[in-house]
Amino acid sequence: MSTNSVTIYLKAEQNVELQSPDVYVKDIGRLTCTDNHILAKVKAIKLHHFKKGEEKRQVISILKIIEEIAKVCPNASVENLGETDVLIEYIDVNKHKGAVQWIKLAFVAFVSFFGTAFTIMAFHNDIGINDVFTKVYEMVAGRPGDGYGILELSYSVGLAVGITVFFNHIGGRRITKDPTPIEVEMRVYEQDVNKSLIETADREGKTIDVS
Repeated sequence: MSTNSVTIYLKAEQNVELQSPDVYVKDIGRLTCTDNHILAKVKAIKLHHFKKGEEKRQVISILKIIEEIAKVCPNASVENLGETDVLIEYIDVNKHKGAVQWIKLAFVAFVSFFGTAFTIMAFHNDIGINDVFTKVYEMVAGRPGDGYGILELSYSVGLAVGITVFFNHIGGRRITKDPTPIEVEMRVYEQDVNKSLIETADREGKTIDVS
């Protein structure tokens, strides 16, 4: 098939994480074309190489990608159905292995567990949960509660169940297929960070773009 009638459809991603220092067109998103030979040539085009000591984040303009494709297939047209700028992050997996990584993981787990426990206790102390339970006992039983009873136990179990349902996970298993509020907020936060990094690179003139 002649390249005169070939259209390459590209759906570029906003953020791409790579474990290799070489960035190819196939890494920045999904591509399709009616000519498999041309598609293979386009996927193999190298866009960037992360050098030693170079910043591990780079922003590549879709115009630069189209320009590189045009050099290989000058008569083919490119239709971009995705993002106009792609944030590339190079992750050196060898750097994140070993005992140091496990120590970091243990530290984060420690802070998350005890930080959450402290937050819950501080909240209960702030609202005076013991006074609330005492008043409930007096309203229902007509006398103050003597120590911890069924009300405190039910509240503790309900709190644990509520947290489990909120995070939608039991161990490594998901309760339902719906994303949790935390997951939704993390996706929104990730998109905002990506947009901020792309805009910053553009303002500082660090975007890999056409000349």
